[in-house]
Amino acid sequence: MASSAPASPYLPGSLQDHFLLSMPHMDDTNFDHTVTYICEHNEHGAMGIIINRPMDMVTSDLFQHLGLECESVPEQPVYAGGPVKNDRGFILHSPTEEAWDSSYDITDQLSLTTSVDILRAIGQNRAPEQFLIALGYAGWGAEQLEQEMSDNVWLSCPANLDIMFRTPAEERLQAAAATLGVNIHLLTSQSGHA
Repeated sequence: MASSAPASPYLPGSLQDHFLLSMPHMDDTNFDHTVTYICEHNEHGAMGIIINRPMDMVTSDLFQHLGLECESVPEQPVYAGGPVKNDRGFILHSPTEEAWDSSYDITDQLSLTTSVDILRAIGQNRAPEQFLIALGYAGWGAEQLEQEMSDNVWLSCPANLDIMFRTPAEERLQAAAATLGVNIHLLTSQSGHA
């Protein structure tokens, strides 16, 4: 009997378009108290952007550092997106009419662009409706994220664009946990299995 449900664009069990919430016993300072948006997850591994670690830098600082002209850039934090290639920019954003030089549609509501042309557009008042700029990303090799999930290092939940773009950065971890009915502050820092 054929199923009428649409086919998933991801692998079974894929965490693409999900948030990873670090558990309180996380002992890796790169990910302690983080919310990571998973951009891609397949048999080769996973890639994500940490969305709740603002750096001591705002968009105008980044534009000045890159020597990009800006008529009026929306002042918002630049995020520490992860420990890999933290000298490269990654922009999570809502869909646009423009085709960027290096862009990947994660869902029909969210894209990831790594080319400088989107920054030029942001500086010329042609910014996507919603965007988040991060330096660096988080990466996992084949089966690594699956192993960390089985080790209870992370909680996961479907991504929520309101949390990503409209919730203050310091509230994103608890807001994402609340979608699971969890108070992250009440979880024990001890790991274990029942």
